[in-house]
Amino acid sequence: MLAYLFVIFAVVARMPFMPHPWNFTPVAAALLYFGARGSRRQLWVPLALLAASDVILTKFVYSYQFSWPIVADHLVTWTWYAAILFLGSRLRENITALRVAGASLASSVSFFAVSNFAVWACWNMYPKTLSGLMTCYAAGVPFFRRGIAGDMLFTAIMFGVPAVATVLSRSTPKPRGVAAV
Repeated sequence: MLAYLFVIFAVVARMPFMPHPWNFTPVAAALLYFGARGSRRQLWVPLALLAASDVILTKFVYSYQFSWPIVADHLVTWTWYAAILFLGSRLRENITALRVAGASLASSVSFFAVSNFAVWACWNMYPKTLSGLMTCYAAGVPFFRRGIAGDMLFTAIMFGVPAVATVLSRSTPKPRGVAAV
């Protein structure tokens, strides 16, 4: 249940009525958590919800017309969503703080790498040269910093809260039976 709530939070947090710095979102954390703790048969749910929110944001919030660069960008992003769900599923059997932190960092780096490459390849913003690609990556660095910060923070919270709750529930003394009057 918590995995579904985290995905819904990730979808809602991207909407314009919840202001946030660019790329400082719980998307990667929610995907990692769902992959690790959600139903294996329901892995399509976060993918579908986030893909639908991408379409809604593109069409109704940003008022962009769908064209090849936007469709290609979405396909790259949706493939990344699926990859992060798979990465989270690899955590399922052996969740440790180091593995979760590594998965979160891998999520940030991979999103930076593939999304900026897609912008360079699909849009006409940068020359189709190595120099143009490096310029595209350089332009994405400020977003990358916020992306790492958001991914690490939200991943720590999403994986940490249930772990802390489990520890607290084990350490809290159980009430004994109530005496009959």
